[in-house]
Amino acid sequence: SKREIKMRKLDSTKVRPLKSEQLLRIEDHDFALRPGFGGSPIPVGIDVQVESIDSISEVDMDFTMTLYLRHYWKDERLSFRSTKNKSMTFDGRLIKKIWVPDIFFVHSKRSFIHDTTVENVMLRVYPDGNVLFSLRITVSAMCFMDFSRFPLDTQNCSLELESYAYNEDDLMLYWKHGNESLSTDEHISLSQFFIEEFSASSGLAFYSSTGWYNRLFINFALRRHIFFFVLQSYFPAMLMVMLSWVSFWIDRRAVPARVSLGITTVLTMSTIITGVSASMPQVSYIKAVDVYLWISFLFVFLSVIEYAAVNYLTTIEERKQLKKRGKASGMYNIDAVQAMAFDGCYHDPEVDMDLTAFPDRCEENETRARAVSVSNVGTTRIKRKRSFKGNVGRIILQNNHVIDTYSRIIFPSVYIVFNFFYWGLYM
Repeated sequence: SKREIKMRKLDSTKVRPLKSEQLLRIEDHDFALRPGFGGSPIPVGIDVQVESIDSISEVDMDFTMTLYLRHYWKDERLSFRSTKNKSMTFDGRLIKKIWVPDIFFVHSKRSFIHDTTVENVMLRVYPDGNVLFSLRITVSAMCFMDFSRFPLDTQNCSLELESYAYNEDDLMLYWKHGNESLSTDEHISLSQFFIEEFSASSGLAFYSSTGWYNRLFINFALRRHIFFFVLQSYFPAMLMVMLSWVSFWIDRRAVPARVSLGITTVLTMSTIITGVSASMPQVSYIKAVDVYLWISFLFVFLSVIEYAAVNYLTTIEERKQLKKRGKASGMYNIDAVQAMAFDGCYHDPEVDMDLTAFPDRCEENETRARAVSVSNVGTTRIKRKRSFKGNVGRIILQNNHVIDTYSRIIFPSVYIVFNFFYWGLYM
């Protein structure tokens, strides 16, 4: 009656449905139930366009991706009459009043729907009941990475989609256009990776309490750019190893020079190894970069041990020569050996026996030598000046130990062979 109609208009507790809701008959159906409830599973097609891969984190083992997720299904409850057979497009306000697939991202850590300037949601309904539901989402998901070949590695990651509530008896999830359902932006690029391929696949997931579910996979392969690590890790390590070889060409008399060079290269290698490890997850297996850096560290360490052996054998050799020649007294023998140990100067018996030019302790030895043979001082000085000025290279070669001579060949040769094996294995 007219009176009842008038009372309905005056009732402020009821919200009058919109014209679109009246056209779709939203209030006439229970949209808490899926379409075709009780019958065959409803097919829901998925179409994805990847807008960007925002970041790849090795430490957290995850990736962040922004994409357009589109759902396609048919709900006859939303069919409407249209003389021009045109679809209707709605925003997010209608989504909460109808049934939509409950798709979620498996192994996701964080995700959100963009809401600037408004919520990036689109719903398009066709007269026959076909529905297109589109979202713009940024999701961060886990990627199970293997760093055994880092930084010469290729990582295979996947973003997995699945219905949360409806198993395969109620909802059949599939790629809408097969392999062409996954598209990417042409300008996608990453700082450390080269995107080799994108592919779409599907499968089933089983849960003991709820059953089997359809699952869709967005697979992509990432190959790491190695040039950055060549400049930051490999090339500096290689230079430190070659720098340690300079010690083999320095006179074995120069104890401070050779020890300082060895310690400097060892500390530099330690810094390089620490810097690489700080930017990587603490995995329990050996990475490819660890193999290269630790073997390079071993070469640098062995160069320090090599000079320790040279220094020790030189001391023994000097002691034997002094005893064999018997040119000096027992007191002088002790002083000569102690000079080698404490003041860092090696005493050549043929040059420095009668005159030594060491600071502090060498001056005491010079005083004793003058007391034994004052007449030979001038002659010895002239010989030493001529020897060092005219034949410096010959003296250095003659005063090098046989271990230094072999090390000049063995160390570079073994390191070159190691590099051939390493790059041939991992490249």
